Amino acid sequence: MAEHRTGTRRRSNVPRPLRAPPKPGIYDIDLERRPTNYSPLTPITFLARAGLVHSDKVAIVDGQRRITYAEFFARCRRLASALERRGVGKGDTVAFLASNVPALLEGHFGVAMAGAVLNPLNVRQDARNIAFALGHAEAKVLVTDPSFSDTVEAALAAASPELLVVDTEEPRAGDGCRLGSLTYEELLAEGDHDYDYKLPDDEWDAISLLYTSGTTGNPKGVVYHHRGAYLNSLANALAFNLRSDSVYLWTLPMFHCNGWTFTWAVTAMGATHVCLRGLEPGEVFELIEKHEVTHLNGAPVVLSMLINAPSAVKRRFSRTVEVGTGGAAPPSAVIGAMESMGFRVTHLYGATETYGPATFCERQPAWTSMSLEDRAKKIARQGVPVLSQSDWMVADPETLEPVPQDGETLGELMMRGSTVMKGYLKNPSATEATLRGGWYHSGDLAVWYSDGYIEIRDRSKDVIISGGENVSSLEIEEILARHPAVMGAAVVAMPHAKWGEVPCAFVEPKPNEEVTDADLIAFCRQHLAGFKVPKTVVMGALPKTATGKVQKFRLRDRARDLHAKKAEDIA
Repeated sequence: MAEHRTGTRRRSNVPRPLRAPPKPGIYDIDLERRPTNYSPLTPITFLARAGLVHSDKVAIVDGQRRITYAEFFARCRRLASALERRGVGKGDTVAFLASNVPALLEGHFGVAMAGAVLNPLNVRQDARNIAFALGHAEAKVLVTDPSFSDTVEAALAAASPELLVVDTEEPRAGDGCRLGSLTYEELLAEGDHDYDYKLPDDEWDAISLLYTSGTTGNPKGVVYHHRGAYLNSLANALAFNLRSDSVYLWTLPMFHCNGWTFTWAVTAMGATHVCLRGLEPGEVFELIEKHEVTHLNGAPVVLSMLINAPSAVKRRFSRTVEVGTGGAAPPSAVIGAMESMGFRVTHLYGATETYGPATFCERQPAWTSMSLEDRAKKIARQGVPVLSQSDWMVADPETLEPVPQDGETLGELMMRGSTVMKGYLKNPSATEATLRGGWYHSGDLAVWYSDGYIEIRDRSKDVIISGGENVSSLEIEEILARHPAVMGAAVVAMPHAKWGEVPCAFVEPKPNEEVTDADLIAFCRQHLAGFKVPKTVVMGALPKTATGKVQKFRLRDRARDLHAKKAEDIA
């Protein structure tokens, strides 16, 4: 990796062409790859080791239920054995639609042990998207939570797939109904706890399939391989300081990038998983205290939820709780508020296509002496790559020429390495467009600093061009988030007859706080150049995905409708 100084030219960013294999050297003669000295990298080995080394330790906490690592290992082998007896084998898809329950965690290992591919589905998707995923992936099994039975029933009717449906458990009172011919526990009972599970023939074999929440058309199926899952899990365990005595609370959906690969990472360290079926601030604070939780992850909306929780449910802890956040750029005000409550925030960045976290904002010793406000601004950057990423740059997306590392010049963030997806399932054109030129093209616009740290300024599609000037929606959102009455803000482009586009802000106030659009516009004028100040502010709840990302495509539609109505009123 070249030195990170402003203007430094990096080594060639275009992959070298494939060359004829070199003639064997002295280190290749009679030194063969064999089972003795080589095995494919796979997260399966994490559980095998934990089941031996930490056999009596609690691996999973689910309400009053406790599962040790020895039991966890045996249950996953039962699952693999039962799937094989049901005709599931290499390359077959096993879908799960479930909240953060033990069955989904076990699916991350048991499905792979059978040589199959896990497809964790987004529990907030509608029936149409679930039906598409089941058909597109040619799923053979669907393990589903009865609480989602209405949506699943409609999806099955639309997809008409021939698959085995398994309920995670018996329905709870007034919460859904049975859809399957058997329960998950009944499926496990068909299997052998001593099952001779399989390692992949090749670490490039698929281990997981994740569908993106596309805003138009059908979602794309992102395919992960065993090697990438293994490496990204260890990279995140190191970045997040996971240890065998760590306790991880599942505030992040396991279906989202396989829980950012922490399903595997926590297991690799022999740490404890604390399951969480829903996200309610009071329960989060209670579980942190009760189980001495040391780590959790979540989108910025989760952090805001904890910050703005009623004082009656908030707790002060005897230790610092490590929090990883990503999925959207958290305002520095949110990071500062979390740190003042006793949480230590690590900012992560990535995408479904990069197994979740691909960069993290690694703290430097000099930041410790900074004020909380200045330190929060540093931490809010997306940082540097995790250890599993080979290379990264901020560059012109067409020429692949890196931009100056001046913290000002915009370019597209690109990455490459073993933790970039195999590609999109049955979608070669989209795969080529995203992985063109030897780089993963993130679509995020960023600046690059002289210390090598990157900072996302916007999605390429979210940049507002007002009177020929580029306006960063994230910059305006950062300012709005500093207002004491604001819980969340999202800024999009609104058409404008004179300027082409102007910023339109959608603001979600804090509970029991009163603030007007005029107040917020005046506040922005104190901190932003005039052309960056929102011309319209709309109050109300922000539409979000299951992973906490604001659905800006919906806000852009609303902004266009507001503009059209204004034009109609004027006419």
